[in-house]
Amino acid sequence: MGSLCGIDEAGRGPLAGNLVVAGCILNAAVDGLNDSKKLSEKKRELLYEQIILNAAYHIVEFSAQDVDEKGISYCIKSALEEIMATLDAQSYLFDGNSSFGVKNLETMIKADAHIAEVSAASILAKVTHDRDILKKALIYPQYHFDKHKGYGTKLHIEMIKKYGYCDIHRKTYKIKALEKTLF
Repeated sequence: MGSLCGIDEAGRGPLAGNLVVAGCILNAAVDGLNDSKKLSEKKRELLYEQIILNAAYHIVEFSAQDVDEKGISYCIKSALEEIMATLDAQSYLFDGNSSFGVKNLETMIKADAHIAEVSAASILAKVTHDRDILKKALIYPQYHFDKHKGYGTKLHIEMIKKYGYCDIHRKTYKIKALEKTLF
């Protein structure tokens, strides 16, 4: 059995914050792994610490400005290529159905719920994303990033209507609820 590098991302859909892509090769079993979205924040944090002690991993981040300037697909493809160049594995598995044109990359829908290495990567990406957006919540308290983590919730859209965009918003993302009200 050869080494598998699981890869997943967090922050593809939010209106604000970083895109985070993580690759992970487990060196030992970690109990309790699952799709990061199915775990509580507390459980993700505990598992994050276990994963970094028991794995080789690489995390790539792109700012909202990077996503706006280069495009989400370009950023994901670049991250996938960087992870594959950094982590030496026999195979690479990315959660989802697109390889973004990256050669020698396998894909699997819901791999983050079924493959330990991808679950681990999912947790690394989600915790990294959420820790960063919580730091940004201290800088921009009026947006309540601590409550929605940058996703397009009703509260977040109301705050954008009230305050406009800040430096960590993705300004190229089209938001129907804002089309008639913003700038």
